[in-house]
Amino acid sequence: MTKRAYFGTDGIRGEANRHPMTAEVALRVGLAAGKLFQRGGDRRHLVVIGKDTRLSGYMIEPALVAGFTSVGMDVRLFGPLPTPAVAMMTRSMRADIGVMISASHNDFADNGIKLFGPDGYKLSDEHELQIEALMDEGLQEGLASPRGLGRVMRIDDAQARYVEIIKATFPRNLSLSGMRVVIDCANGAAYKVAPTALYELGAEVISVGVSPDGMNINADCGSTHPGAMAKAVRDYRADIGIALDGDADRLVICDEHGNVVDGDQIMAIIAGAWAAEDRLKGGGVVATVMSNLGLERFMDARGLKLERTPVGDRSVMARMREGGFNLGGEQSGHVILSDFSTTGDGMIAALQVLAVLVSAQQPMSSLARQFEPVPQRLKNVRFSAGKPLESALVTEAIADGEAQLGKNGRVLVRASGTEPLIRVMAEGDDDRLVSKVVDNIVGAVKAAAVA
Repeated sequence: MTKRAYFGTDGIRGEANRHPMTAEVALRVGLAAGKLFQRGGDRRHLVVIGKDTRLSGYMIEPALVAGFTSVGMDVRLFGPLPTPAVAMMTRSMRADIGVMISASHNDFADNGIKLFGPDGYKLSDEHELQIEALMDEGLQEGLASPRGLGRVMRIDDAQARYVEIIKATFPRNLSLSGMRVVIDCANGAAYKVAPTALYELGAEVISVGVSPDGMNINADCGSTHPGAMAKAVRDYRADIGIALDGDADRLVICDEHGNVVDGDQIMAIIAGAWAAEDRLKGGGVVATVMSNLGLERFMDARGLKLERTPVGDRSVMARMREGGFNLGGEQSGHVILSDFSTTGDGMIAALQVLAVLVSAQQPMSSLARQFEPVPQRLKNVRFSAGKPLESALVTEAIADGEAQLGKNGRVLVRASGTEPLIRVMAEGDDDRLVSKVVDNIVGAVKAAAVA
């Protein structure tokens, strides 16, 4: 694949006010995407923009607006709103393009730009390459006339619209009345909409991570720090805990004892319920190469298939569309329910789990462990130069690990799409052997990185 200068595995991302996450780059993104997605005709062209709660959003948003309006696109600003909501609004408002300003689960110092096409799906690699080519052209090319400049408005009811959309995904014959729910919003984009939706569906809501200050997004809270959710569940004797990330496109949950449930178990809960109701499409679930072997065995035991893709929700969504699947996701908590959304949506996934919980009339702990995960070990190796994965040392260590694990395990070694890291993962029934295989490969990667 052609090497990309700006886009990574999920949009453009980096440390705020450092290349490529600068106001200049944001301006160029607006100019380029605005030119590319003007679809002809006499009508006004429209872009919708949402963001999370990072301080740097105040820098990135106006730069994008300047770029889009300078090529004649009208802009509608949502303010803080989850990524999946922006995807939905792009399509429902018949916008030409949607933009989310967020670095998802990253620390506040980072930020990012995610783009959605008029169909509400993340852009293809081809479109991203076209935008990159336009970004490097002269800034004076294709500018609108003084009368043709775009206009900007803020949409004040965007949050209320999203709340109604996600509430409609919860079965009408069920209610959360009598359910005590902890929701940790990571001081991020869902800090208003998530507690509101749960309350309006009848739950008693205990909210955590709902006081954003621009710098506390994902800080010791949210899906990457589930301890805050688990503590609140125990302190308030809640029935379930839900933790979102900074832009609310992923989640983890915990049972009434505070035991954390990851994305693989969440997919198993939903898949089992939907299969029993004949709602599961495609004959199974789409997950990534990182999903636990236990999930694959769970699916096999029910006559269902688990199809694996490369890491990234874009890859999962692409396979879901190709194969007619309506459930897919990642171990990290991205769960895509294509009957309702074009991308991962933490709240919609949470509501599906809550629907299973209410229907079962059992404690969450009885549902949380749908399968026994096999021991899985993951280590990251940072490197500063070279291509360690091309080293004979590494390829030999990988082959040796695969031979040791045999048919009862897997080895996965890959480069991160966003950081200079090599991720080494292995899993199998023998925990000690899995750890040994990972350590051997990590040692080879370190040696190759130094060589």
